[in-house]
Amino acid sequence: MLKKAILNWRDMMILVHAVKAAEEVKPSQQAKREVFRRYGVLGSDRDPLLTSIFYRVMMRQGILDRMIKEATGVNNVLLLDAWLRSALRLFMEIEVFSRRWVSFNDPYQVRRRVSAFLSRRAHPYAGMWFYDVSWGLRKYRPRPKGWEEELELKYLLPSWYVKRITGLIGREEAEKYFEALNRRPKLSVRVTHKGTVDEVLRELRESGVKDIEISGIVPGVLRFSGPFDFDSSKTFLEGKFIIQEESAALAAVLLDPKPGEFVVDLAAAPGGKTELLGELMKGEGVIHAYDIDRRRVERMKKLLSRTEIENVVIHVKDGRMAPSELGKGVADRVLVDAPCSSDGTIMKNPDLRWRLMEDEVSKFAQTQYELLKAGLKLLKAGGIMLYSTCSMLKEEDEDVVSRLLSKEGRKVELVELGGPYEPGFLKGTMRAWPHKHPTIGFFYAKFRKVK
Repeated sequence: MLKKAILNWRDMMILVHAVKAAEEVKPSQQAKREVFRRYGVLGSDRDPLLTSIFYRVMMRQGILDRMIKEATGVNNVLLLDAWLRSALRLFMEIEVFSRRWVSFNDPYQVRRRVSAFLSRRAHPYAGMWFYDVSWGLRKYRPRPKGWEEELELKYLLPSWYVKRITGLIGREEAEKYFEALNRRPKLSVRVTHKGTVDEVLRELRESGVKDIEISGIVPGVLRFSGPFDFDSSKTFLEGKFIIQEESAALAAVLLDPKPGEFVVDLAAAPGGKTELLGELMKGEGVIHAYDIDRRRVERMKKLLSRTEIENVVIHVKDGRMAPSELGKGVADRVLVDAPCSSDGTIMKNPDLRWRLMEDEVSKFAQTQYELLKAGLKLLKAGGIMLYSTCSMLKEEDEDVVSRLLSKEGRKVELVELGGPYEPGFLKGTMRAWPHKHPTIGFFYAKFRKVK
């Protein structure tokens, strides 16, 4: 019989803090690491257990919120104090979904301590209310309404997303895709121009990494099972390899910039693709990198410094402004790796699934279209533009491409992509699917400006 893991009140307060921090700091892995480090848990013997529970809450968050609403009568869980909301999510996960393998050493003490913690952090009444309702969570059981909610509960994905993907590829194929989103992915890194594959392989193996795969699609991409301590890796700190998925790196490879060219990256941060563009250009020519997210831009600056890519001019601005700043008909190549729903990365970012909002899809699609129009203005006649997203939603992929071709068909043509992944739903486009390819989901379309 499987021995139950035992949680004490301190474990629960650390987890409440981590779940709350995950609402404010993205990605959630970073939030968890910061909280665990603060409490001395990071790397300790409690780390694996608390990490497992943390990710179970992240993956089931939307379902937990609906259950809390039904169990407590609260109209909108998001209107509760953030500390209280985090505690309820955590207790609902443990009492309903994890009760077979997790229990409290003293249920009364745990509730009293967490209640007192909430009274200090939020409001005295919050702690009192939590203590009362937390006992009732033990009796609650989810009640799906319809097949969408059944799949939502089974695969931990919003019902609207389940419906859209099922309508796109059919239920049988969709369930294979949903299963892939819930598998823990391997870590993926790319060796830069500063290092060699053999050098990085040697360090990984000396660190105890065994199951290393070498990509046959993007040179220098390696995959292996974690965990791996990047902060203590000599070759990583020296910029000899960076964290990057195969499908993400492929976008820069497909654009295929040449040394000496004028290249524009319209949504560049945190800079992995920009860095590879610089490598492919051998440091010759110029890359104008645009992004409005200052925190991600800072990460890009550090990445480019560490990998010694020096031909990048960074603009902390909206990429749609680039034609008015750089001029029209100036660029040899343009990369539009556009902001998107990012649902293709759920396997790497488990809490992202509950930040997906159906009404945001059309807004993303409009921004993507406007970035493509800006890229088209920047291109010289005969210039190449690569459009990519990490979304699997047709509205952000093929539909955006079709719209550009419909509106600007006299100025631009689609360059057919014949691989290495699967054809998209529009002839000439391409998709990487997590259940078919060993990488995150990605979409690609390549354009040439008509002379």
